[in-house]
Amino acid sequence: MTHPIVLDIEDLVVGLGPKPGGPRVIDGISLRLREAETLCLVGESGSGKSVTSLTVMGLLPKRALVPGGGRVRLVGEEVLQASDRRLRQLRATTMAMIFQEPMTALNPVVPVGRQIDEVLRAHTKLDARERRRRILAMMEQVHLPDVERIFASYPHRLSGGQRQRIMIAMALILEPKLLIADEPTTALDVTTQKQILTLIRELQENQGTAVLFITHDMGVVAEIADRVAVMRHGRLVESGPLDAILREPAQDYTRHLLSAVPSLVPRPPRPDAGAPVVLETTGLGKVYRERSAFGRAREVAAAKDVTLTLRKGRTLGIVGESGSGKSTVARCIVRLVDPSSGAIRVAGDDISGLSRGALRPHRKRIQMIFQDPYRSLNPRLTVGETIAEGPVNFGVAREDALARARELLKLVDLPPDAVTRYPHQFSGGQRQRIAIARALAMEPDVLVADEAVSALDVSVQAQVLALLDEIQQRLGIALLFITHDLRVAAQICDDVVVMQHGRIVEQGPAQEVLTRPRQAYTRQLFEAAPGRDWDFAHFRPVSAAVAS
Repeated sequence: MTHPIVLDIEDLVVGLGPKPGGPRVIDGISLRLREAETLCLVGESGSGKSVTSLTVMGLLPKRALVPGGGRVRLVGEEVLQASDRRLRQLRATTMAMIFQEPMTALNPVVPVGRQIDEVLRAHTKLDARERRRRILAMMEQVHLPDVERIFASYPHRLSGGQRQRIMIAMALILEPKLLIADEPTTALDVTTQKQILTLIRELQENQGTAVLFITHDMGVVAEIADRVAVMRHGRLVESGPLDAILREPAQDYTRHLLSAVPSLVPRPPRPDAGAPVVLETTGLGKVYRERSAFGRAREVAAAKDVTLTLRKGRTLGIVGESGSGKSTVARCIVRLVDPSSGAIRVAGDDISGLSRGALRPHRKRIQMIFQDPYRSLNPRLTVGETIAEGPVNFGVAREDALARARELLKLVDLPPDAVTRYPHQFSGGQRQRIAIARALAMEPDVLVADEAVSALDVSVQAQVLALLDEIQQRLGIALLFITHDLRVAAQICDDVVVMQHGRIVEQGPAQEVLTRPRQAYTRQLFEAAPGRDWDFAHFRPVSAAVAS
């Protein structure tokens, strides 16, 4: 039996600005989504995926983006002509949305239980006791532990996966017909990601919800999609059943997207010619001390006895789940936080116990690239000033530093005029290139990249990984690469360290750890990797690739 249509988008046009005839952000797309079906909307940043979802929800910024044609029907009702009051009624009751970053979508000063309760108070006439019973039942349905405690918890007290489960509970508490999920698993590690994808599929089967899933991760698409629609520059490139898109993509752009997905098979190992050690930690530990409301101190060991070695020109990857201690180790190494124990040696010098003043000469030798370049770049400084700032602070003449900035922009494949522009004038991938250039300006021995490509779409991600590899070959810089994406680790790392609960559980050459893991935890990480059964670059399942 054919399921009824929940969402019907026909020839939708969304223009930039209030005047008709302006540039089109969405240019005549048509999509249809049925009950109990998952449609994955994929494409690079700027393709129009999120604008499409915001149009359906009636959340486009006023006068900045304006629907200029077409129809959007939700269970037969025209959404584009609906009043603001009617749209508020439709949200949560008929359609709901899960956003990419729950920490920014949740109110930080209101317990999460009360935030879900706001939905029920706005759309139902249930009394307080019945609302609480329903919320706790929904929390259990999304597999949250100790629901009474979490009901009263603030967002910052929950893990990333738990916060995303709260967003799902809030979205589905009134059993809407349509659920829009906008990159809901991008920032999550592979095991939490698998849990969230399984949860969405399970709830969909129980409630018959239609799911519009927006993502740039083709591995996620392979796990959850019934059908796939590919977008580029506001237009629909192609659409069809999942198997047809993955096996026989009709358009060059779709083939390009699939071929850019990193393989889980590690790259061939680079020769290790006994290069000198540039970074070494011995018994590194970090303990955080928290004081409760009752004055009791609680100690949390974020890193315990971490010992690792990185040689010149090599890449060492640290992988593991959220909370495994990866980022804590990285921040200790660059001394953004002070380690509680152990030694950190950069080019033979122990920097673990140095004061802030004594650290200053060593800062040049180890630089960091952060996950979100927009937040790590000063929006008030031009790109040239941003790159030159570090060298100028270390005594380099401003003219010389700006000349070096132009050279580095060329190295990271950005145009010469970028030196006079501001960060907001660049795409996410370009901003990450600027962050890399800024780090290279200090001529460091070690670059520490903390989830530096996790927020980028697959084609831009492939470009940045290739850029880092090229820079390493040309400059001989060592790279400490923190990631939760095993595909990325397989393509860039020479050696891999696997962390769990603050400890190293396995380490060795990438070829060995990623193909013949000895520990059950490492094997569990691989089994959770989305799309592990597909060889995307060759448009076939892994079993077919092995057979050939």
